[in-house]
Amino acid sequence: MSTSYAPVSEHLDDVEAARAEGRRKMDWALQHMPILTALREEYEAEKPFAGQTIGMAMHVEAKTANLVELLADGGAEVAITGCNPLSTHDDVSAALDAHENISSYAVRGVDDEDYYAAIHSVVAHEPTITVDDGMDMVKVVHEEYPELIETIVGGCEETTTGVHRLRAMDEDGALEYPIFAVNDTPMKRLFDNIHGTGESSLATIAMTTNLSWASKNVVVAGYGYCGKGVAKKAAGQNANVIVTEVEPRRALEAHMEGYEVLPMAEAAEKADVILTTTGNRDVVTREHFEQMKDGVLLANAGHFDIEVNLDDLDDLAVDRYEARDGVEAFEMDDGRRLNVIAEGRLVNLAAPIALGHPAEVMDQSFGVQAVCVRELVDNGDEYDAGVHDVPDELDRRVAEIKLDAEGVDHDELTDEQREYMGSWQHGT
Repeated sequence: MSTSYAPVSEHLDDVEAARAEGRRKMDWALQHMPILTALREEYEAEKPFAGQTIGMAMHVEAKTANLVELLADGGAEVAITGCNPLSTHDDVSAALDAHENISSYAVRGVDDEDYYAAIHSVVAHEPTITVDDGMDMVKVVHEEYPELIETIVGGCEETTTGVHRLRAMDEDGALEYPIFAVNDTPMKRLFDNIHGTGESSLATIAMTTNLSWASKNVVVAGYGYCGKGVAKKAAGQNANVIVTEVEPRRALEAHMEGYEVLPMAEAAEKADVILTTTGNRDVVTREHFEQMKDGVLLANAGHFDIEVNLDDLDDLAVDRYEARDGVEAFEMDDGRRLNVIAEGRLVNLAAPIALGHPAEVMDQSFGVQAVCVRELVDNGDEYDAGVHDVPDELDRRVAEIKLDAEGVDHDELTDEQREYMGSWQHGT
């Protein structure tokens, strides 16, 4: 495997036009990102990241780009690549690469070899901080560049799948530097995972297929924060929602919230749409494909392209063809057509027209990322190797910035209330 990859500008025919279009997208998004705007003013003035090199593997599109520029304008050298081969916007990547403190290696549509070669190119900058979405960069650093770990202050992880992988790595004693589980903060889970995933996934599927949600049987695989958002938004568009779940308390929660709960083997027979949100593999497999109706839509809103087992589906198919831009039809020997959107990759970012979560939502998640990077720079030596919760005061600060920008005021605890809540001595 190649261990180096050229910056995006060397892969484009008209770099200047791409940069101009990417900048236009970034400027539009930033208008709706008051948290990053406020932090940018602060960080530009204080340069808290001077002397730091930040390596990033993220979805390289307009909203992410505004986080990247914030870090660079705050004094860091930033090297970035994609965390999904189909989520990069080349024009945005080119706009980033034009910044004097940023090197972008993200290119849309790369194969596995070039995907990892680009990660190697980022790591070659010898980052002192890593920012990941899915943990691929952290894995590469530990397995192939362990000599860098001594100079890495820490890292941040954006998404559920990455946090799961990091916690497993931590439990095995293999994680050698501190990483903040940004995904697990209230400001991420309550807004990005629920509202962002729900809105962007359903909107992308509807635009890609030009089909309605009304009256369709929509199977949501997994009832974590992302699954809850998808179920809620689908029900709000008059779909009949069926939830599949392996965790009994979440299954009970879905049942108590009015959704039909079934095993996937039964749900697949009813499904018009199946949308996976688990972060796990083999959620939809051969036994389910064999039971599905003609015309079913299959999409993934989890992370990697392993939730819908495409190898099983390909084995069953007698033909496969592009039914629509971003939709591949797999024809069964009985004539049924099972339609996979965005190659089973993260649908709200990998479909041809996908734009990811709304800007207002990502402003909150990336605000948490930005304050966590600063916490690592300022206080990194206070954190041992392992996965760490984001300090609550940082998460609350991001919420306060957003409320101020929205003109929303709220109550605060009095001193007496605060003392009461912190005491065990008060009785009836």
